[in-house]
Amino acid sequence: MRLLVTGGAGFIGSEYVRNILQGVYGPAETAVTVLDALTYSGNRANLDPVADHPGLTFVHGDICDAELVDGLMSGHDAVVHFAAETHVDRSITGSAAFVRTNVLGTQVLLDAAYRHGIERFVHVSTDEVYGSIDEGSWTEDWPLAPRSPYSAAKAGSDLLALSYFKTHELDVVVTRCSNNYGHYQFPEKVVPLFVTNLLDGKKVPLYGDGLNVRDWLHVSDHCLGINLALEKGRAGEVYHIGGGTELTNRELTEMLLAATGRDWSSVEPVADRKGHDRRYSLSIEKIRDELGYEPQVTLADGLAATVAWYQGNRSWWEPLQAKAALIK
Repeated sequence: MRLLVTGGAGFIGSEYVRNILQGVYGPAETAVTVLDALTYSGNRANLDPVADHPGLTFVHGDICDAELVDGLMSGHDAVVHFAAETHVDRSITGSAAFVRTNVLGTQVLLDAAYRHGIERFVHVSTDEVYGSIDEGSWTEDWPLAPRSPYSAAKAGSDLLALSYFKTHELDVVVTRCSNNYGHYQFPEKVVPLFVTNLLDGKKVPLYGDGLNVRDWLHVSDHCLGINLALEKGRAGEVYHIGGGTELTNRELTEMLLAATGRDWSSVEPVADRKGHDRRYSLSIEKIRDELGYEPQVTLADGLAATVAWYQGNRSWWEPLQAKAALIK
């Protein structure tokens, strides 16, 4: 199989590419073309472990470039679409890039995939498209109710992808995940931001009362679910990929303080984010029952490994930390 992976130099996309080419999901017979614009959070170094793999082709380019995308699409069997603007805070202060990349970019890819007869298009999305839920867990047929420009743009891209299945019979599968964490995550997201700040003896910001709840998913488990959706998912369906461990932000902070040898004097309460969703919770019954998905990494083990990785890879994250500060 020949895969076109968009956003394959980002946090989650690069994990998927590394795993595919290193044979994590089976014999490494897949050739991968990575298309990545290398915006601030994309990083060629994320692919260093497989940089010399004969099955890897890297293309520096924008998914909104219709001519480039059309030329690349030919000769591929499937698309796994990670490329997106993802940081909620950035979407609040400037939403145009989120609409352009997440909606227009997805439409460009879908058009090209349809024209070239792509056998499967996996669209990677987020639980944030549902808004917030006080009790219980979302199922895949739950109404969408996004509450930030980021999640609204992702909801739009989800609906576009599913419309190409209905209108054009393009074989589309949509996955929606909970909060990811792990190695190679750009240090603006909460886990790497807290870990790197705490390792340097800096304070970390805790929004509001710290009681917002998230389900935490190790990036390797997320990519496992995506690959199951690629190989076995039903066309036109949505599949949730979750980690099965819900924590308040305060509880997560406590775990990260303990893992880095810090205490609550390192925490600085800050004003809550605008439109901050209170709780996310995905039901993963469908992907478990249909595709055999089961999270493999416990939160305790995953966080310990993540902290250890950042401790041992300062040369990777210190330049990015400085870059993140400059572009705020």
